[in-house]
Amino acid sequence: MALDLVLVEKGSFTKRTTRRDGYYRKKPTHRVTLTYDFYIGKYETTFDEYDAFCNATGRSKPSDSRWGRGQRPVKNVTWRDAIAYCNWLSEKEKLPRAYNGKGKLLDKDGRVTTDPSKVVGYRLPTEAEWEYAARGGNKSRGYQYAGSSTVGDVAWYKDNSGGKTQEVGKKAPNELGLYDMSGNVWEWCSDLYGNYSSSAQTNPYNNNSTADSSRVDRGGSWYYSATYVRVAYRDYYSPTRTYYRLGFRICRTVP
Repeated sequence: MALDLVLVEKGSFTKRTTRRDGYYRKKPTHRVTLTYDFYIGKYETTFDEYDAFCNATGRSKPSDSRWGRGQRPVKNVTWRDAIAYCNWLSEKEKLPRAYNGKGKLLDKDGRVTTDPSKVVGYRLPTEAEWEYAARGGNKSRGYQYAGSSTVGDVAWYKDNSGGKTQEVGKKAPNELGLYDMSGNVWEWCSDLYGNYSSSAQTNPYNNNSTADSSRVDRGGSWYYSATYVRVAYRDYYSPTRTYYRLGFRICRTVP
C-alpha cells in the first residue's frame, strides 16, 4: 500500500478567535510555532486502507452505513482504533511504534515523550499540526476553510453532501495540496481536549490526563453546517466510542 503524504514545512501561525469565526471553543488567541517539518496524509484514511489493516490483523471492519467503502473516508473508528492503525503502519515499514498501550507518544527508543518532533512512527497529527496544515502551512492565504473562503469549493458539508460521505479528493485542495480538511468526516487528533493556552506555544501537545479522556477532533463533516467546517473550529469525543461522522488522517515527523 503506497502512502500518499504531503510535506508540511515548519513555521508559525496564530490560533484566532474573531467575531466572524465565532465559537468559544477556539479561545483564546495565541501564537503557535512548530520547529520541525512533518508529513500529513494528502487524503483522509479510506475504507480501502483501513480494511487492509483489518484483514491483516483480524479486526472487525467498521460499518459503512451502506454508503459504500472503497475511497470513501473510513468512519465508525475509535481513537484507539486509529492509533492501532498508525502502529500497524509503522511496523509494516519497520519503524518504531508511535504509541504505547496507554496512548502515550513514544520516541525512537520507545520512551514516553510529549514532544511530537521526537516521534518517528506514524501517528495522528497533533491539534496544532492539524490546524497549521489545514490553514496551508507557510503557504497560507488566510482562508476560513481549508483552501478557500467559499465553503462549497473545498468541503462536503450539510448543504452539498447528500447526507453522506463522499470519496476523498473530489473537492479542491488547500494551499499545500491537502484534500477534505474541511468537511467529509471529522478527524481525530492525538491531543486530549482542553482549554487553549493564552500564551505563545512551541510544538504544543496535550496528553496530561488518562487514556480515556476526550480527544480532539477537527474539520467538521458531511452532516454539519459551514460554521463547523472552518479551520478554527474544534470539538472532542470519547476515544473509546465510534461515530459515523468521524474518521482520521495519518501524520509523521520528518526524520
